[in-house]
Amino acid sequence: MENLIFSLNATVPIFLTMILGFVFRKVGLMDEEFTNKANKFVFQAALPALLFSDLSQANFLDVWNGTFVAYCALTTIACIVITILISCLWKDKSIQGEFVQGAYRSSAAILGIAFIQNIYGTSGMAPLMIIASVPIYNIMAVTVLAFLKPERDRLDGALIKKTLKGIVTNPIILGILAGVIWSGFKLPCPPILIKTVDNLGKLATPLGLMAMGAAFDVKKAFGKIKPAVTATVLKLVVWCAVFLPIAVMLGFRQEELIAILVMLGSATTVSSYVMARNMGHEGVLASSIVMLTTFFSGFTLTFWLYLLRSMGLI
Repeated sequence: MENLIFSLNATVPIFLTMILGFVFRKVGLMDEEFTNKANKFVFQAALPALLFSDLSQANFLDVWNGTFVAYCALTTIACIVITILISCLWKDKSIQGEFVQGAYRSSAAILGIAFIQNIYGTSGMAPLMIIASVPIYNIMAVTVLAFLKPERDRLDGALIKKTLKGIVTNPIILGILAGVIWSGFKLPCPPILIKTVDNLGKLATPLGLMAMGAAFDVKKAFGKIKPAVTATVLKLVVWCAVFLPIAVMLGFRQEELIAILVMLGSATTVSSYVMARNMGHEGVLASSIVMLTTFFSGFTLTFWLYLLRSMGLI
């Protein structure tokens, strides 16, 4: 019972905050324009501030774990390769790109930080997980959506350049790098700066979660149901069942395992739908996967947390 309560305390507040966003959208407190701007604000300002705040005030050399970063990167690549192979089974080849992206691309930043903060009080190993996985998410998302879209185009130099520019100018990556530099060179942080950045960073988790909830559309969850359910099972169940035992065997524990769990088994990021639409895809399957994984991840993440806690691993 104690382990179940621990798991519920870790997951329920996060998903209740998302439900609040959904309710606020229904009663008119959060409309589509506000939700889009809130997502943009969290991505470009609040999350980078939170990551900078945590890393700049820590000794990065103490936090760094090369094995952990390598595991996250290689596991992400393995999930992508397996998903591409599975996507070849669909008769409708026009949905391949959306299916592949939806089955591997996690809400690693917002949900990863939210979970670890909720359990341990800081962002912990989330920045390292983000460094390892998010650049691969972005590179592969553009590559997959370009190669596997309904009208197949070749991946030209302009698209590659745009992708690389998007990665090096990613606000979350920049926030992490700034924190690492600040910590590595032991630059002084005036109390005024620390408190200001902390206040900005504190907005990231609640506002980001409510914006995710406000963007939830029940009707879209049932478009192209068969591939959407397949991608959802892969995203929330299969990756965790396959790769969590490997992480345990490699000796990862506590915040490391929580970060890996979120990387593997959290809901598909909302930006996957936006990117699919902007790269010539219909977007129905992408939105269906986002909605289904967002809804069911509340149950599956609670289960995985309960299992890890019962085994004394977190």
